[in-house]
Parts: sequence; C-alpha cells; structure tokens
Amino acid sequence: MTDDVTPFHLDVPESALDDLRERLRRTRWPEAETAGDWSQGVPLDYLRELCRHWAEEYDWRATERRLNALPQFRTSIDGLGIHFLHVRSPYEGALPLVLTHGWPGSVVEFLKVIGPLTDPVAYGGDARDAFHVVIPSLPGYGFSDKPASQGWGVERIADAWIRLMARLGYDRYGAQGSDWGTTVTTLVGLRDPDHVAGIHLVPPLAAPDPATFGDLTDAEAAALAALEQAQESEDGYSLEQSTRPQTIGYGLVDSPALLCAWIIEKFRAWTDCDGHPENVLTRDELLDNLMFYWLPGTGASAARLYWESFRQVQRLFTAGATDVVSVPAGCSVFPKENPRPSRRWAERRFTDIRHWNEPEKGGHFAAFEQPELFVQELRAFFRLVR
Repeated sequence: MTDDVTPFHLDVPESALDDLRERLRRTRWPEAETAGDWSQGVPLDYLRELCRHWAEEYDWRATERRLNALPQFRTSIDGLGIHFLHVRSPYEGALPLVLTHGWPGSVVEFLKVIGPLTDPVAYGGDARDAFHVVIPSLPGYGFSDKPASQGWGVERIADAWIRLMARLGYDRYGAQGSDWGTTVTTLVGLRDPDHVAGIHLVPPLAAPDPATFGDLTDAEAAALAALEQAQESEDGYSLEQSTRPQTIGYGLVDSPALLCAWIIEKFRAWTDCDGHPENVLTRDELLDNLMFYWLPGTGASAARLYWESFRQVQRLFTAGATDVVSVPAGCSVFPKENPRPSRRWAERRFTDIRHWNEPEKGGHFAAFEQPELFVQELRAFFRLVR
C-alpha cells in the first residue's frame, strides 16, 4: 500500500437508513399494469412487496459487515477518487486480476467469487489457480467519486485501471469484465499489452458477420433474433440514459421505488431466472446491489456513462469494430446473455482466442448468478496464459 492508497471503511449513518425506510413507506404508487405480466415493466404487486421487504426486513448492516471484512481502499486517479476491493491471495505465485462490473451492477456481483479466486485450496481447488483480486467501482458508481465534468468514458476508465494496477505494484496481470467491464477490459488489453497476460470477457463484443448470413447456425440465428427483439422492447433504458441521463437521474436519486423498478427490471430480463429474478438471486442479494446506487446517490452519475460511451459500445456488437484485439482472450458466452456472438464472428475482432465456452446456464450477471461456473471459466482461461 502506498501513500496514494488509503483504507476505506463503510459506516453508513443510521439517519440515511431511516430516510430510505421513510421514503419507501411514503411511496405514491401507480395503478397496476394492464398487461398482467412483466411486458409493461415490473408488476405492481411484486414491486410493492420487494419495497416492503426493503423497508421492514432487509439488513444493510449485515452486508456492511461483510464488505468491511474485506480489504477496501480508495485512491485518486486522474483527479477522481476510486473505491476498490483488493484481496490478496495467500499464495505467492498468484496472478493479479482486475474485475470490472457494469450497469446496473456493482462490486457486490463478485462477492461470492472472491474466496474461490484468492484461496482456491480452501474451496477444493489448486493453488496454481490463485489470483490477487482487484475490484474497482466504476467512476460515478458505488463509492467511487462522481465525475464533475465530461470525459469519463470507457477509454479514460481503462487508462485509470492500468494506472491502478501499476500503483498496486503489479507488473503483469489479467483483466476480466462484463457489461461496461467487457469494453473496459478489452481496452485495458489494447492499451497495456506489455503488462496484460490476457483478458477474459463475458461476452466478447463482436458484431454479426454479414458474410455468414447465408449459412447461419441455429445459435447465430437466435443471437440475431435476440438483438432485434432487444431493440424493439428492451432498450428503452439505454435510450434514456444515453440521451437524457440527468432527467431520469432526478427520479433515480430521489425515489427508491423508481430506482428499484428501474434496476430490478433488468435483473429479471438479463438473468437466467425462468421469468423471475428471485429464482436465481435472493431478495437480499438484489437489494445489496441496489444499495450501491441508493446510498451514494449514483443514479444520475452511473447513467451518464451511457451518455459518454453507449453509442460507441453499441456499434461494437451491432455494426462492427474497427480495432483488432491481439492480446490473448478468453470468452464465455452464457445462454441468457445478449449479445451472444459466435466464435467465428468474434474471431474477426479478437485474433488470439485461447478459450471459448458457452456454459449451459447463466446470464448477464454470471459471477452473481453462477459463481462456480464463473470461477471455472476464469481458471480454465488463465491457466493458458499464466
């Protein structure tokens, strides 16, 4: 630890929790949806029950203790304070690994995998698979600072992560990411190839190849259909956040019920949950993640990353990329993920894919939903590049 890296301890004032409970109890609810399902958004009965649980039964202090049992730090990079977990392995030969979340996730996504990654022997694994784990909160997310000016897009975040790993004394490291983390991780590999052993992506971002449209596999046809369906009925959140993040931000910061609906809708749509998010994650797990948006008031600042970078990233998996990624890559495409590029599509952009797998279950939040499968995927890839 250097003078530039200081320990961080969560200690949320009780008044903040009281305020949350009061706001939840005073929610002004709309009438029920007319569709009778999730097609118009989160059903009223479910959201009311989830918010009731949040106000009356959810225990933030238990999660706070769990987080404070892990080494947490803050450091300033490019003028912005960054919060991160830094859990070192007991094994000397461990490979440093930076894990990057996205929206609407947080460092909470990775809590289940920290133990198996840092101390594989304690979980029935091999010490040769050990990692020193670094898990930063994106700028404007969680307990990292909120950018006060434009310019904190995915490239600047990647540069910040490169500086973070160097500041922690890591000369050679791996990078892993999902959602925003997929692009940040890819950029880390592109911008720091002399120090990056490899990148693991869930999933890789690569556009469908028109040259294959006359000979599509069933999986490729399904992936194309999923992209079209998402544009028709799932992308309202990204259109709002990429064009008017400040407008939606007022509600996300002021109303816990709106924040809950805005984010839980995506956990239902993007997890492998058979139609209900609590089939794969508990209520308290869903709320743990929500608290990383509610407590620091990051609804607007997190949404602004879409204003900064979404059009650019969307082109990568719809229209195509102009860069070529030559750093060794591992790719895991979970069945409920979207996009789900095929290997032949991805190989046009990623020229050194060492590991490719399509697990049987799991969705957009793989480490959160299927921690054992996620750990298996990371171990399988990084064994090839250590």
